[in-house]
Amino acid sequence: MISLLLRDLRLAMRAGGGFGLGLSFFLIVTVLVPFGVGPGSALLAKIAPGILWLGALLACLLSLDRIFALDWEDGSLDLLATSPLPMEGVVTVKALAHWLTTGLPLCIASPVFALLLSLPPEGYQWLILSLVLGTPALSVIGTFGAALTVGLKRGGLLLSLLVLPLYVPTLIFGAEVARRGAEGLATTTPILMLAGISAGTIALLPFASALVLRVNLR
Repeated sequence: MISLLLRDLRLAMRAGGGFGLGLSFFLIVTVLVPFGVGPGSALLAKIAPGILWLGALLACLLSLDRIFALDWEDGSLDLLATSPLPMEGVVTVKALAHWLTTGLPLCIASPVFALLLSLPPEGYQWLILSLVLGTPALSVIGTFGAALTVGLKRGGLLLSLLVLPLYVPTLIFGAEVARRGAEGLATTTPILMLAGISAGTIALLPFASALVLRVNLR
């Protein structure tokens, strides 16, 4: 599993592998929003949690179609299917590699982007916490979508259509945690809901993704 994880991390760091692409997109969204809604700090502070979470969601979406595509093209996926490592383990490693190269950098860089959108300083820790709790669910759900569309030509659009509706609960509760934290309100309920979504997806979706991959490889 460690060898597979290191291999996926190396692929992600190569040109076109997706590493840094999510951060660049996140930065572009953060910079462009003030041009669209105006420079008023009060308005930006109000919409910052939703914009930051939407930017993180779309940034995670960018590299989903590459999770299994390279392995499908060079035949590595067939070898992984016959290896001693269960397919559920392969899916889990793929999701972890995606989170380490996409979700984790977004969590680390989010305070800088929050500053650009005038998010109150007291909301920074809640934004980071919400991203740490929520982005693993985005990667796992995205891995499931990538498994459904593996092998399809130009499946990126179909992947987006399949995954985006599944991202909505994570987006709602993640933005709510950041918003309530910035306003000094209680955050217990949305945090528990967000953690429950991530725990549920991590526990269940690798099995569904593995089943889909086995069907596609027949």
